[in-house]
Amino acid sequence: MVKAGKPLPEQALEFVPSNHILVVLGASGGIGQPLSLLLKACPEVDELSLYDVVGTPGVAADLSHISSVAKITGYLPPDDGLKKALTGADIVVIPAGIPRKPGMTRDDLFKINAGIVRDLVTGIAETCPKAFILVISNPVNSTVPIAAEVMKKAGKFDPKRLFGVTTLDVVRAETFVQEHTGEKDPSKTVIPVIGGHSGETIVPLFSLAKPAVKIPTDKLAPLVKRVQFGGDEVVEAKGGAGSATLSMAYAGYRFAEKLIRATKGEKGIVEPTYVYLPGVTGGDAIAKETGVDYFSVPVELGPSGAEKANNILPEINDDEKKLLEACKTGLKGNIEKGVDFVHNPPPK
Repeated sequence: MVKAGKPLPEQALEFVPSNHILVVLGASGGIGQPLSLLLKACPEVDELSLYDVVGTPGVAADLSHISSVAKITGYLPPDDGLKKALTGADIVVIPAGIPRKPGMTRDDLFKINAGIVRDLVTGIAETCPKAFILVISNPVNSTVPIAAEVMKKAGKFDPKRLFGVTTLDVVRAETFVQEHTGEKDPSKTVIPVIGGHSGETIVPLFSLAKPAVKIPTDKLAPLVKRVQFGGDEVVEAKGGAGSATLSMAYAGYRFAEKLIRATKGEKGIVEPTYVYLPGVTGGDAIAKETGVDYFSVPVELGPSGAEKANNILPEINDDEKKLLEACKTGLKGNIEKGVDFVHNPPPK
């Protein structure tokens, strides 16, 4: 695997915002618009900057009529729009890119979204390198390594401030399992989901659910598959005309809102997220065990971002260990592809 640069010392990038300026890059898209709506309604957000290649002034004007605290502005590429949108940012959420469409291979998706993420993160490195970066753009298994390598090349990489948002996998696990538990409120069941954020790299750990859940043996494999391939279910239901944009927007909001609370000093906030393990406390042991540097595990969030990666791998059962092996195989290639894209970019 190609490696470049080293993270800066933690104290060099330490900062706790007195207010919260959030930026959504890709704010006019299928995820970006509902995500921006949720963030505009969030009382923790003081300012909201929206950026996209089209439509953001209109989206911002629409959302500005909502009676909430956040001041909102929309920016387009002309006249240094990206730089203006990012100036002073505390948290940058990136749902930019295109969704996977019928007939489109993952390679097709990668070629488009990889370049978009690279260019946007280059802007972050130049304008707001201390901001927390939340990557939603797929394929997350590869786009997060791309973001990391861009920040490394700029000498601005702080692993504690870069997150791949895998919360939708957690939300799906919580929701789908209620069919077997009868729990009316899915959010009261905590189910860790580890690994990556696509297909077999997604590993839901139902054996570690709290409170414990009993799933009939013949129902477990279909339940796991439904969590892993839940996006396909939505694409099919929408007749190929859309993807899981609304649920992803909710998941992105959920993670961003928890991160805001954690940066304000609230303790005990833990959420699975896809991070650069060697740069997070507790991550080295997980990296050694999995053989990959990027992996989603429950992470304790705090003022500096990813405070600690919780190693729950010793607790998983035999069935989950098999899922983990399949996950690692796919994940390694995804990570290498992202790293290689930055260091050996395809010809334009």
